[in-house]
Amino acid sequence: MHAINLALARRFERLADLLEIRGDEAYKIRAYRRAAETLYQLHEPVTRYAEEGRLRELPGIGPALARKIQEFLETGEISALTRLQREVPPTLLDLLHLPGLGPAKVRALWKTLGITDLPSLEAALRAGKVHQVPGFGARTVDRLLKALAEFQARPPEHLLAHARDMGSFLVQWLRDVPGVHRAEITGPVRRWVPFVPHLDLLVAASVPPGELLSILLGHPLVETGRVQDDGRLELRDLEGLPIMVHLAGEASFGTAWAVTTGSVAHWQGLQRLAEAKGWHLSPQGLGPVGEETPIPDEETLYTALDLPWIPPELREGRGEIEAARQGALPSLLPWDAWKADLHTHTRWSDGALDLRDLVTAAWKRGLRVIAITDHSPAQHVANGLSVERLRKQREEVEKVRAEWGDRILILHGAEVDILPDGSLDYPDEVLAELDIVIASPHMALRQDAQEATQRLVRAASHPWVDIIGHPRGRMWPRRPGLPLDMDALLRAALEHQVALEVNSNPHRLDLGEEDLRRAAQAGVLIAINTDAHHPHDFAYHLFGVALARRTWVDPTLVLNAWEPERLMAWLRERKSRA
Repeated sequence: MHAINLALARRFERLADLLEIRGDEAYKIRAYRRAAETLYQLHEPVTRYAEEGRLRELPGIGPALARKIQEFLETGEISALTRLQREVPPTLLDLLHLPGLGPAKVRALWKTLGITDLPSLEAALRAGKVHQVPGFGARTVDRLLKALAEFQARPPEHLLAHARDMGSFLVQWLRDVPGVHRAEITGPVRRWVPFVPHLDLLVAASVPPGELLSILLGHPLVETGRVQDDGRLELRDLEGLPIMVHLAGEASFGTAWAVTTGSVAHWQGLQRLAEAKGWHLSPQGLGPVGEETPIPDEETLYTALDLPWIPPELREGRGEIEAARQGALPSLLPWDAWKADLHTHTRWSDGALDLRDLVTAAWKRGLRVIAITDHSPAQHVANGLSVERLRKQREEVEKVRAEWGDRILILHGAEVDILPDGSLDYPDEVLAELDIVIASPHMALRQDAQEATQRLVRAASHPWVDIIGHPRGRMWPRRPGLPLDMDALLRAALEHQVALEVNSNPHRLDLGEEDLRRAAQAGVLIAINTDAHHPHDFAYHLFGVALARRTWVDPTLVLNAWEPERLMAWLRERKSRA
């Protein structure tokens, strides 16, 4: 995505959110959200459409929105948003992160009690004032207090996907600046940590820090910034993501990149190796104290310490240095090994594309296998398929298969709801007709650990289930998901040779990192899927692959890296045992 498109989309989303809190007409709110979605999906920079007088050709962009886009391109601001933020405090948007608080309830808290942010909400809750607001009974207040405590107890976290996008935009911005010799993403974002506290950039430049700050503040996605006492730049983007810009000399970029990339434990491990040689390791270089030699690249640094280069996603201090010394680093899932998406949605349920168009998009992505897995009937809000519609969809799948031949393997499946008692949302005779079955929890996500575990274990034991989708059902930041006895689920998955899904949607990443590590150690089969509802969702697979690499998953366990013939043989063998 182009930075200017994202900058505009974010502002239109903020307009929609603030208007919804204010209680404006639904059609106006929908117009801004549709405009944001258009900009997210746009392959060319919106500036090109403006220069050619073609803004009105974009879906959902009428005269008023076209004028706002033009205004932003010319001034860097949207006056309507500026005025609205003076009327509706933007800090009210923070309240939407709490489960159970939608725009209408936030508006009620604001208008009735003058609550404008999380601290004033907490004060009102503890003073017993929230009971005065219509719609806030005792149970709602108790849930809010619990949700607020959990939210405050969590360290500040931001989506890796957003941080990587911002990093890419800013690095490209900097690389075009005269006097900037090198700019790279570093820190937890480079390690592909699933949720990050901040974005770190490393820059080698002859440009003074103050001038570099001014250049970065000119980026349309950067909101504030300052030069710290130590010379680093501290920025914040429109979403509140903290951005730290570390400055390094070009000659010592290698050691500076290594020190800013790895966890503290990894860096300390490297320092111990240096000390064993009588050397000192610092961001400035490696060698005897006071005589450190600048090192321009990481490969030279690791070689000097008698190590192979260690991929950034392993640099967590979890035994990777010892493994590297012994020549026993794990065989990681290759970035390009993902050739099958076994969890996708079309317009038959809540996807954005027709079945044919989704298959075309998958083929253009280089996929060799795609499974069409629309929702089952219990997902009313997602237009879940009745048995009759599911069988009608099967007819369309057969037609599309005939059109594509052997260019791509098209499987007809379903994402079947795991009901609260662990039973499935389609009868067995219907499940038997499908090529692949993903069973996922979507409802009753407040069950206790015993109920939730029994429910998932029962689903994993079902003879027609091939994959358990997003096992915890989490959705960051609003929904932590089910509390599971993961060991019990892993035992059931192993016994029945059912795969557990890494749902690569950046808001899910479920299985999470610790769950996936334990699954990998147990030898459980893994499916890395995108849960694609739109063609750009296929790019989410990188987050699932990164998670598998971070957790040392054996590539042979990953269904999506198998040849289509092996995948089909596994599915046929499962059907023969059902």
